[in-house]
Amino acid sequence: MASSNVFVNYPKPVEGPETDYAPPPAKNPVLRGYSLVAASALFGLLQRYFWQNAGFGQVKNLAVLDDVPQTYDPCVIPWGDTGPVIEFESALLDAKHVSPEAKYYSIKDYHELYKSGKATPLDVAKALLPLTKPGEGEKGKYEDAWADNHGNDEMVFEAAQASTDRWAAGKPLGILDGVPIGVKDDVNVKGYVNHNGMKYCANSPFFQRQGESAWCVQVLQDAGAVVLGKNRMHELGSDTCGLNLAQGSPTNHLNTEYYPGGSSSGPASAICAGVVPFSVATDAGGSIRIPASFNGLYGLKTSHHRTGYMGSTMCITGPMAANVADLTIAYRLMSQPNPDDGIQGIFGRSTPPRPSAPRVMGVYREWLKAADPEVMEHCDKALDYFAKERGYEIVDISLPHLAEAQLAHGMICITEMAEAARRRTVDPADWLSLVGSANRLLMTVGQQTPAADFLKFNTLRTVLMRHVAFLFQEYPGLLIMSPTTPLNGWPKHPGDEAQGMNDANTTFRNMMYIFLANMTGTPSISVPVGYAAPKQGQGKVPVGLMATGEWGSEEQLLAFAGEAEEYLHQVYEEGRRRPGSWLDVMALAVRQADKDKVD
Repeated sequence: MASSNVFVNYPKPVEGPETDYAPPPAKNPVLRGYSLVAASALFGLLQRYFWQNAGFGQVKNLAVLDDVPQTYDPCVIPWGDTGPVIEFESALLDAKHVSPEAKYYSIKDYHELYKSGKATPLDVAKALLPLTKPGEGEKGKYEDAWADNHGNDEMVFEAAQASTDRWAAGKPLGILDGVPIGVKDDVNVKGYVNHNGMKYCANSPFFQRQGESAWCVQVLQDAGAVVLGKNRMHELGSDTCGLNLAQGSPTNHLNTEYYPGGSSSGPASAICAGVVPFSVATDAGGSIRIPASFNGLYGLKTSHHRTGYMGSTMCITGPMAANVADLTIAYRLMSQPNPDDGIQGIFGRSTPPRPSAPRVMGVYREWLKAADPEVMEHCDKALDYFAKERGYEIVDISLPHLAEAQLAHGMICITEMAEAARRRTVDPADWLSLVGSANRLLMTVGQQTPAADFLKFNTLRTVLMRHVAFLFQEYPGLLIMSPTTPLNGWPKHPGDEAQGMNDANTTFRNMMYIFLANMTGTPSISVPVGYAAPKQGQGKVPVGLMATGEWGSEEQLLAFAGEAEEYLHQVYEEGRRRPGSWLDVMALAVRQADKDKVD
């Protein structure tokens, strides 16, 4: 539940019109290899054709938009006690779901390792850091989740040594002291370069070392977390598959013939492989939740501006983790009030729901029918469990003009990306020189957006925010339920790793459910609920279920995720899966400690 019933900027609850749902037609041309390169080199009429063909120009003609104001930033602030971080209750730190075949090491496991004296944070850093760099054989299995750290090894070792010294003195900072984490490569970390998924260019002022960490990272560092490095991402964060020609695509360790999802592909790959327990990621169009789903992980998209401002009307920072306990710890620390941020700093804390709190799940059945059958089979089973065994009431809901709203979301994202990308070179006229063919095409399509259409895209945002506000008032405690993605994974296509691809049809379909939270600024969480048969390669494909809650309801979503975690481990017939390439960091660290003692 939200921290209080009082909000700043809460939308006027207005029920939208009843509309039938039909996904946007898949009529965008799929471009691969040389056809993509050729299209990206042409400017003008071709981009305008792509813009019109996708249907973006139709949104402004909706009658429901008449006499409705625009909403350019969907920040709704729960008012209440800002206070310090909520304490980590003992139940949160107790070992859960510890089947040896499926166990992922948690923050608590690192804490116990250091407390035992068998290994130190420095041992962990020494063991892990080489795995983030190019190597061969076993050593090279994990490096594709990590961007170049430009010689920042000493920064990692300094942080690990400081933590080791605190442990030796019996004065650790807390549960997170010495725990290795990743940070997505579009989030500032002091001393590190942001690549934003692009190939490094020393001559561009964009590729400079950051003078300070983003607030959500700094609070983790202040708690003793050791940033192991920056995680790779889809170039510009502009797609949801994770294919990256400039740096190399991170591995989906559950099935290497599938993409890891994007744009937070590196965080998902590193967590799924067990290299780190959680990462700081970002989400403007499902970039936390989609890769979390594709890799069998937990991902939280926070309320807009809850953990800091990303310079976007869609994008937020949030955690992705292997376990719900770690996701909760990361969120609580990342969401501490920043005294220098006049918006984030006044957010009232979200608090865990009371036992007597309403338990309601809303399902828009027409919307859900568009998912792959394998996806809906697993989601339906999970929803049935929550209704019969967990006491949730399932209610039918509807959402107006979803197909048009998804188009609006997509073009707002691309337009904002294009404007941000335009300022990253020494010569703004040469702004496309930093990106590959897919983004040269996509960004120039984004520049085709007329002001009148952009205004109406944000008017439709108002309609959608008012409607979900109506639903939250109609059904207190409501969670809007859907699959995280309608896709049974995104299989790789031969040749794409060499030449690239632009498949807007699959991209838009992949964002069919996640866009709602980005458009409205509401929090949303993805949880794994099963595994489906793959179309290619070895290893079943994870299926994610998503819950979207009222503004400020992150703790309610985390409580739901805890129930979903129990379902996956104890009710789902196959239990949780862990890849064969999972890294036993604890054993690796102990071996490193023993080696150092001998040396």
